[in-house]
Amino acid sequence: MILAQSEPAARLDRTAPASRQGAGAPGERLRLRTLVALRWSAVGGQMLALLVVRFVLNFDLPLMACLALIGLSALFNLALLLIFPPQRVLGQWEAALQLGFDVLQLGALLFLTGGVGNPFAVLLIVPVILAASSLKGRDTLILAGLAVATVLVLASASLPVPWTRGQPLLLPGLYHWAAALALSMGAVVTATYARRAAAESARMELALHAAESVLAREQRMSALGGLAAAAAHELGTPLATIAIVAKEMARESPAGPMREDAELVSSQAQRCRDILRRLAEAPDEGDVVHARVSLPQLLEEAAGPDADEEVRVEWSVVGPPDTDPPDMIRHPEVGHALTSFIENAMDFAKTEVRVVGRYDYDSITIEVRDDGPGFAPEIFAKLGEPYVTSRPSGENSPSGHLGMGLGFFIAKTLLERTGAHVDFHNARNGGAVVAIRWPRDEIEAPPD
Repeated sequence: MILAQSEPAARLDRTAPASRQGAGAPGERLRLRTLVALRWSAVGGQMLALLVVRFVLNFDLPLMACLALIGLSALFNLALLLIFPPQRVLGQWEAALQLGFDVLQLGALLFLTGGVGNPFAVLLIVPVILAASSLKGRDTLILAGLAVATVLVLASASLPVPWTRGQPLLLPGLYHWAAALALSMGAVVTATYARRAAAESARMELALHAAESVLAREQRMSALGGLAAAAAHELGTPLATIAIVAKEMARESPAGPMREDAELVSSQAQRCRDILRRLAEAPDEGDVVHARVSLPQLLEEAAGPDADEEVRVEWSVVGPPDTDPPDMIRHPEVGHALTSFIENAMDFAKTEVRVVGRYDYDSITIEVRDDGPGFAPEIFAKLGEPYVTSRPSGENSPSGHLGMGLGFFIAKTLLERTGAHVDFHNARNGGAVVAIRWPRDEIEAPPD
């Protein structure tokens, strides 16, 4: 069975979010209690390692000086808790100063216990990683530079590595500088990795928030459609009563102002009934909650009713002979995603966008095809990720999109929530193709 209709595509005036400041970049997210808790852990670990080395292994080290440095870190923590509330969100410079203190405190402790020859020197990387995942670029660079400078100082001058009495462990100078190089490279590499991971997490978080906002809006619109249909159903009876009474009053009243008023009431009541009847026609007959939609109706709604002079949208439905197109559960996500894919196809199509719905006994598939250049090779592998776009601005595009690269991500995310599998590819004869496939039992509406 084939149903087809040509409809010019809708020009939806969708605007981008007001601000993307901070998208893909860490912001002020560290709380005081987070750094305080980590510092208490460091104090406990340093104290445990110091006591084991001195009293269990009987290695010689400047115990009192080391205890003084650990006590300094504990006093710093106590002072912070007395001055500020634990839930305080730290500013960039506050967090950077605290992390800088941690680097210097650990560096001084390592100076007393063997410098870069001490296996615990690798812990100098920890504050740098924390800064890379939480602070801005400048503060991270300053802290990484402080950590590298500390490593270089420790490589050039430090007390010997604690060892048994009368048998000092003397490491060659080449080892010290090799260890310093390894620690410096480790700090840079891990900080870069942590920053990129944090940036990707922030970008994904913002994009998912945008998807949730779009879904909430589409659900509100769908709910309004159901309320309108219910209102039309409920108001039909009282309006019919008003119309009948007004006609009786007009028929029985003598010619004059009274009859004119009655006729006016009757005509306005009929007008209200016509408006409500059009509202009630939006859902399928017998379903006032607007919960199901046929496959042809879904494609027709997504194609849009408004004219466009340059790009034409044609839709069709194809299925097994002697079968009717299935009714689908009306998901607001599906309507928004289809509209988004059609608008994107309009921006790149030359003259035509085709929307084809296919169904069989196992699945329902919708394809959106355009006759444009197809997906660019440089973005093909990243399609469906947030902020991926080949559209420079989009201000003059047929759909009016600003080209932020969120549309495909939001549409794909919303569709996958309904059980769909979304595939992007280029057609053999040119043009881009977006294929959306559902198992039939996932999307088909139950029988009336």
